Amino acid sequence: MAVEQLTADEREKALAALPEWTLREDGLAIIRAFKFRDFNAAWGFMSRVALLAETHDHHPEWSNVYNRVEITLTTHEAGGLSLRDVAMAKAIDALA
Repeated sequence: MAVEQLTADEREKALAALPEWTLREDGLAIIRAFKFRDFNAAWGFMSRVALLAETHDHHPEWSNVYNRVEITLTTHEAGGLSLRDVAMAKAIDALA
């Protein structure tokens, strides 16, 4: 089953439901930065997200520096933002 990229209207509605996420400058991904008390807490969060990503079969692009984690969600198969990214962002928010 093909994954479709969100239209501009769909993207706008999705972002309204994800107030902590921002649209990447090119409009093809969403980004959120997280800050934790220390490296251990950040790493624990990343571990929980990794397990979640496996169950969703949708893996984030991310970086970690000490207590900060930045996550980018995009669907390469769709060539940009899709409903899979929106669902993953909501699931990540539930962990945070």
